[in-house]
Amino acid sequence: MTTAGGHQRIVDAVVLGAGISGLVSASVLLQQGSRDIIVLDEYDHVGGNHIDRSYDGCTYDIGSLIFQDDSPLLRHFPEILPRYVPIEPSWARLNPQGIVTHYPFSINDDVLAAGPRELLRMAASALAGRLFIRRQRNAKDFSEHLLGARFVERSGLGYYMERFCGLPPEQIDLEFARSRMAWLADQAKVGELVRRVVRSRTGDPEAKGSNRQLARPREGFSFLYEPAVDRLAARGVDLRLGVTLRSVRKVDDHFVVDTGDGPLRARRIVSTIPLDRAVELCDVVVPGAPLPTVTLVSLFFSFQGHRGFGPSILYNFSREGAWKRLTVHSDFYGPSVGREFFTTEVIGHQVGDSVDTAERDFRDHCGANGLFVGDLRLEGSHVLTNAYPVYTQGSGQRARDAVQALRSFGLESLGRQGAFQYQPTARASTIEAEQALQRRGARPINDHREAP
Repeated sequence: MTTAGGHQRIVDAVVLGAGISGLVSASVLLQQGSRDIIVLDEYDHVGGNHIDRSYDGCTYDIGSLIFQDDSPLLRHFPEILPRYVPIEPSWARLNPQGIVTHYPFSINDDVLAAGPRELLRMAASALAGRLFIRRQRNAKDFSEHLLGARFVERSGLGYYMERFCGLPPEQIDLEFARSRMAWLADQAKVGELVRRVVRSRTGDPEAKGSNRQLARPREGFSFLYEPAVDRLAARGVDLRLGVTLRSVRKVDDHFVVDTGDGPLRARRIVSTIPLDRAVELCDVVVPGAPLPTVTLVSLFFSFQGHRGFGPSILYNFSREGAWKRLTVHSDFYGPSVGREFFTTEVIGHQVGDSVDTAERDFRDHCGANGLFVGDLRLEGSHVLTNAYPVYTQGSGQRARDAVQALRSFGLESLGRQGAFQYQPTARASTIEAEQALQRRGARPINDHREAP
């Protein structure tokens, strides 16, 4: 990549990572006036951790991924909207009493079914939480302050938190609890509790939102994001996949990105890859231990028989079982040769990163709870490292120190991976990328609906 005079060309920007944050970053940079942009990813596909696997005509997600038709991602890439599959998902949870019930809580099963004596104990526990857990230090304190220790135990919330992070709630950072579990405060409001009681008595359904729920197409994520790649390419973005990243250096007024295909020079670097990976590439010093992340073991099953529950997505709030959530994809795409198919997620730490252990544990737990009675067949699996951040005590501050060190170096690090932020949806990733780049950008973000 040299000019006519033999000098290597300096591009406007290099974006590290071609996940949602990386694709949106490239779109925002174009909006801000950059015209010569290269997107690099060590993965061989776009979409980052939006990964699918296919077996015998069934396509499985790594995780549970649901989108909305009012997502800001569609402001950048409106062409992907027709490729989504409209769905009507439903959610439930298996509670510690072995009942498949409402997610996240059920007034009937979590409160009223406990009986008068336990109801009084839960009320006293909730009052004690509000009065005596004033100085909160972790997710356990946070949840028990809002709901009371006895309700947290009966509902199974604490067990789910441990499955989600791979850590006991008392080791989960308070900062994570406050920022990512703020919905607990809403659930604990008196008005919300009264509304739930009334709804449980009258049978009124939940109010439905105005947006439409969507799943990726049956063909998978590469097919979904193909129009986004085409739009960026039509506007001059050079997207390179399967590239080995070796280092990022600052030379005079620009950066040099050393890759397995040779060096690239850029005036600006935006990183959406794992934060510690960016620190390593830039060779900057950040005190403290490496940031912990979750390894996610995904089990891909097909099934024929009686599954034991109706909703498409089931969370494990029970005391036993390593799995944390399962998603029945055949509810969205239809059965394959008469068989349902679904993905089960297990935190690697819970099963020693072993697919065999995860499968045995899942089968045993299903058998004990009357789930998937029939022909349950493991079709495949996937082990994903750096699936999402783990918020141990102090990790939030360590992440901010790393982001600041990279900023001092001159690199902008953002997103779920690049800023060590748990972002549960493409909506959240899009908004965070827009806001992070807008703070430095030359122009405000607009509707992004201009022709390519």
